[in-house]
Amino acid sequence: MAAKQKILIVDDDVNIAELISLYLTKECFDTKTVNDGEEALTAFEQYAPNLILLDLMLPGIDGYQVCREIRSKSDVPIIMLSAKGEIFDKVLGLELGADDYIMKPFDSKELVARVKAVLRRFQPSQKTDTVAVNIKCVEYPGLVVNLSNYSVLYNGQAVDMPPKELELLYFLASSPNQVFTREQLLDHIWGYEYIGDTRTVDVHVKRLREKIKDNDSWSLATVWGIGYKFEVNR
Repeated sequence: MAAKQKILIVDDDVNIAELISLYLTKECFDTKTVNDGEEALTAFEQYAPNLILLDLMLPGIDGYQVCREIRSKSDVPIIMLSAKGEIFDKVLGLELGADDYIMKPFDSKELVARVKAVLRRFQPSQKTDTVAVNIKCVEYPGLVVNLSNYSVLYNGQAVDMPPKELELLYFLASSPNQVFTREQLLDHIWGYEYIGDTRTVDVHVKRLREKIKDNDSWSLATVWGIGYKFEVNR
C-alpha cells in the first residue's frame, strides 16, 4: 500500500485547523496541525510534509516569513490561507514562493481540489518508476526544460523552480513564438477554475525572469496588452 501523502496545516485558529484536518483525513491524507510560525518551521523539519497549508496571520513569525524560510531550502508546495483579500497580499505571497492562495472563508471541496491539483503538479518529480514514459522536454541554446522529471538546466546548471513556474516555462517554450493571453495561461497551468486574477501570471513570469535571463536566440517576451510568448529567433 502506498504511503499517505502528508499535509502540514498551519493556522492559529485551532477550530479551522482541525476542520481542515478533518476534510483532508476523509480524503486519505495524513495531517499534522500546528498553530504558530515557530511550530511550523520545527514541524516542517520533523514531519517532512508533501504540502503545507499556511495561514498568513500567525502569532510571532507570520506566514510570509515562514514561507520565505521554507522556500530558501525546499520546493515543497505551499498553499497560503488568508482572510486578507487585497491583491497586494496575494502577489506578495506568490512572490515569496507560494504555489497557490485561498481566501477564507473557503469551500471544503475547493480546498481539497486545490490540494490535490498542486500535489499532482509536484508529484512527477517524486516518481522513481523505471517504466519508460513519454519524455516531455524542450531544448534551446543554454536551456533545457524537462517536464517529465521537473528539472531545468540553464547554461548547464540546474535551476531550482517550483512546479508552477516550471510548467509555465515549459508550456510557453513548447509553443515558440505563439502568443498566449494571461487568461489562457491561467487556464492551462492551473488546470481548474482558478479563483484569482491574471496578476498571478505576471508574478510567475517575473520570478522566471529572475532565474533565467534571455538568450541571444530566445527570450521570454511580453506582448503588451495581450500576454506573453517564448520568442525564438529563427
